[in-house]
Amino acid sequence: MATETANPDFFKSNVLGHPAGLFVLFFTEMWERFSFYGMRVLLVLFLTAALSGNNPGMGWSAEHAGALYSTYAMLLYITPIFGGIIADRFIGYRWAVVIGSIVMTMGHVIMFFDSEIALYFGLGCLVIGTGFFKPNMTSILSEMYKSFPEKKDGAYTIFYMGVNAGAFFGMMLCGYLAREMGWHYGFGLAAVFMGLGTLQFWLAKPLFGNIGDVPKKEANTTNVVDLTKKEGESDDDYVERVKDGKRNHFTTLDYILIGFTTIVGLLFAFDAPLYVIGGIDFLPTVDLSSLGFDTVRGMYLLVILGLFIFIGLIISRLIRYEKVIRDRMIAVIIFAFFTIFFWMSFEQAASSLVLFARDSVDRSLEGTSLTIFNIVNTLLTVVPLLFISWVLYLLAKQTWNKAATTNIVLIITFLGVWAVALWMLYNEFTKEASEIDPTWFSILNSFFIIAFASSVSKIWDSKFNPPAAVKYGMGLIIMAIGFGLLAYGSHGITEGIKVSMIWLILAYLFHTLGELCLSPVGLSYVSKLVPARMIAFMFGMWYLAIAIGNKLAALLGGQIDNITQQYSLSTFFLIFTVVPIAAGLLVMMLNPVLKKLMHGVK
Repeated sequence: MATETANPDFFKSNVLGHPAGLFVLFFTEMWERFSFYGMRVLLVLFLTAALSGNNPGMGWSAEHAGALYSTYAMLLYITPIFGGIIADRFIGYRWAVVIGSIVMTMGHVIMFFDSEIALYFGLGCLVIGTGFFKPNMTSILSEMYKSFPEKKDGAYTIFYMGVNAGAFFGMMLCGYLAREMGWHYGFGLAAVFMGLGTLQFWLAKPLFGNIGDVPKKEANTTNVVDLTKKEGESDDDYVERVKDGKRNHFTTLDYILIGFTTIVGLLFAFDAPLYVIGGIDFLPTVDLSSLGFDTVRGMYLLVILGLFIFIGLIISRLIRYEKVIRDRMIAVIIFAFFTIFFWMSFEQAASSLVLFARDSVDRSLEGTSLTIFNIVNTLLTVVPLLFISWVLYLLAKQTWNKAATTNIVLIITFLGVWAVALWMLYNEFTKEASEIDPTWFSILNSFFIIAFASSVSKIWDSKFNPPAAVKYGMGLIIMAIGFGLLAYGSHGITEGIKVSMIWLILAYLFHTLGELCLSPVGLSYVSKLVPARMIAFMFGMWYLAIAIGNKLAALLGGQIDNITQQYSLSTFFLIFTVVPIAAGLLVMMLNPVLKKLMHGVK
């Protein structure tokens, strides 16, 4: 049966030129990102907060907090691979989103309670829930626009505005509530809006028809397509002819190697908190003194072995393809490799940068400076809320007769957001002196994305649009400049002296500009370069690279205190200046090679 998207009437009930269902997805993603980023910005601060005082935390070291967060961050990008497979084959996208939302809501509720066990169980639920939720929201969006590809770019732009709006308000409001009332109230606020977001999505089913329902089993085809490139056939014609052909089936050996590397990857994911926090080592230490080396942890050797086997598996699969497909997939793998260096640095925002904001940035305000900040903060809060409330009004106007309960839930949710936001602003305006909460600086990334995304997009659409490798290099180098500014601003400071907040604000500006250069390019080129029958596998590869980058980011971020004590805070930030610049220059140098590997794809 055809979906509603095959019928132009689907667009008759529209909001801003798009089907009302898009804005249900917009708000669902917004509340999920609200809860995710609201919790994320608090986690490392909560873990490292002193055990005593007005707002006691867990009293962990930065290293211990980084070890736990590294596992959480890595698993967030691994579980969606499995969640996507389960949705595709068994339960459908809508049920996957609902299950993921419910499990994430449970996770946030559990983290409201004050115990270490609750912390671990809560994070576990968030990881599992994200695995179901993350890949399937975009799958519903893609299915919705299957018959209208010309409208898809605009739909994704609106959708990602919801992502950034949710991140913005989640970090602002959860962070403020945690400071004023206690950490667990910040976690609790994330739970409230995640739960309401789940409810409004479920009640909006009439707007979606059968989009995202349980997939129907299709007859198994045994047609074999000739995978050999014909004489005189262009690269694009060849890829188009074979893209839906018979799969390059995984052999028994492939499955064994995948199983082995998956186990090694999971051991690596859980190793840091178990070893650093719990003193538990999966494998015995290996003595290499006979080879002239010191003792080495067995886990490190196992990870190196798993990495070599994984690389061998990738190579063995690549050589089974014709040259054009093989070359394009190699290009994707090269881009994925450099993605690791970007996220390894960029994701310091979740660990070392919030600690830096708390401990080393002068955040005190009074008099005129406090008044100016309150005015700016009010505009940053009220203007986006007014715009999104207007979108909610347009949605309700178009869909009240068909899905009144969804609109009622959304109205209640927005009344809650307005109440917390106005309470925050009133509190700040009544103070004669105040300190900016360290979580506030984290909202700058979302704000700068909203402010500059359109301008950067116009540059890419103009004659100045550079090749993919150059965009990648620019993204890495511009992001590194932000860390260079932090290294310069913190140079020579000693204990008790704090850095001007302008350095941190400028750093977030350059980090965002780097993200706008690099982040949209990656997934776009995966879809352009990879044949349909391999796209799931290559998306898995891509998210694995992001997972590794997030893992390294948290582990390195957890070393901020150790490196500062042994060397300096400036040295710590120089690591994230030098490494991305080197990676950016290298990927730019590879532009001729990548251009050749891409066989005309631009």
